[in-house]
Amino acid sequence: MPEAVEPSDTQMDDRLKSTLWYHIGQLVDEETINLGVNATPQYTGSLTELVWAQLGNVATDLESFAKHAGRSTIKTDDVLLLARRNEGLESILKQKVKEIKQNNEQKAKEKNTAQSNGS
Repeated sequence: MPEAVEPSDTQMDDRLKSTLWYHIGQLVDEETINLGVNATPQYTGSLTELVWAQLGNVATDLESFAKHAGRSTIKTDDVLLLARRNEGLESILKQKVKEIKQNNEQKAKEKNTAQSNGS
């Protein structure tokens, strides 16, 4: 049986960037239709490069925050720390974190109730 070949980092980056290009293209197409304007493929390509570079910066910052805290795993607090200079984004993220925690607590309560009723 042949062994699975892991893609190289370059191949993985190319695949990720290609997927990013596709999805940004979809968003650009949708917005141009909504706004009644046109966007060139060069615009989509430039926007993709900009987003790709920003994602690289964000990833580096998040890794640095986690490393500074003595962790190898990025946590929610690292993301919130990154968003601290953008008050609008920070408040949206904090609200989403709160919603997720509440949902997780509710699911845990339901699971415990189901287990105690089933015993």
